[in-house]
This record gives sequence, structure tokens and C-alpha cells, in this order.
Amino acid sequence: MISIDGSFGEGGGQILRTALSLSLATGTPFRTDNIRVGRKNPGLLRQHLTAVLAAAEIGAAETEGATLGSLSLMFAPKSVRAGEYRFAVGTAGSGTLVFQTILPALLRAPAPTKGRRKNNCAEY
Repeated sequence: MISIDGSFGEGGGQILRTALSLSLATGTPFRTDNIRVGRKNPGLLRQHLTAVLAAAEIGAAETEGATLGSLSLMFAPKSVRAGEYRFAVGTAGSGTLVFQTILPALLRAPAPTKGRRKNNCAEY
């Protein structure tokens, strides 16, 4: 399991999204601590948690710490599953960040995955 310091660099959500994306694409589990600790509101915010939950659903992953405000997360994917998914992301900006997290893995999925956006819910 790879260990990642979530406070590295600017310490924002990009470290988490990139780790999730690469973990899904490679099947490699990781643990990250100090998620966004240098920020005004540290830990997982709604948009980060949505990305974690979307990645977990697509990758049939086991998680620990996938809750609002969590400073640590363990993510262990199994296999990427294509299909139709719906994730309530709230805003267009958050939708893009969730899509950025899951797209690389979905490009390797064994079948197509459909996507559309409706009423502040991204459907993939």
C-alpha cells in the first residue's frame, strides 16, 4: 500500500483526486493522511467526498475514513466497472473535479460508460 502525505505542496484536493485516479487505473491501494491540513477548512469537504465515493463505486473499492472532515483515507480498489452512474456533485465545478478523478479509469473499463448532467447531478 502506498502512503501519501496529503499536506504536501499546496496541500489541496488535487493530491487526493490524483491519488484516487491513479489508484483506480492501476488497482494499487493507498492511504493518505493530513488531507488538506493547511487549509481553512481541513479534511474532506463535500466535493472531495463525492470524488472518493464515485471512485469507490466505480472501482468496487474498500475505504476507511470516507466521511466529511476526515483527515485520513484508505482506498483499496478491486476492478473498474463500466455502466451508468449518478453522483450528486452540487456544482458544475465540482462535477468537473469528480469527472477528472474517474475518467482515466473509465477509459480502461471493459465496456462503455454513459454520462450526462441534469439538475446538479452528474450521471456517468
